[in-house]
Amino acid sequence: MTERRVILSGSAFEEQIGYARAVVDGDDVHVSGTTGFDYRAMTIAEDVVEQAEQTIRNIEAALAEAGCTLADVVRVRYLLPERDDFEPCWPVLRRAFGAIRPAATMMVCGLADARMKIEIEVYARRH
Repeated sequence: MTERRVILSGSAFEEQIGYARAVVDGDDVHVSGTTGFDYRAMTIAEDVVEQAEQTIRNIEAALAEAGCTLADVVRVRYLLPERDDFEPCWPVLRRAFGAIRPAATMMVCGLADARMKIEIEVYARRH
């Protein structure tokens, strides 16, 4: 039987909505759409670049708990309410993913909270 376990970040959203920050299913690691909230304080910066940086830190924490790193990411999805906010985030995203070059998609869509300016979802494979 394949190992399946959930990883929780402590985000109030996980409890309120009923989901996990990540699910480990065998060697597959699915990280939920993650935003720039500091989950300990449940605060979020106003600046999209600062949100992108915190989002990457949040994703790294979930991946570490799953036994992998950003280097194991094979798929990333970027969700932003404002198309013009994407390009300012490119240097942050390039630092995180530029060396590994995962498959990627960017979509413009509404997010669950008006304070959220970027949400990132990743899929990784443990080695």
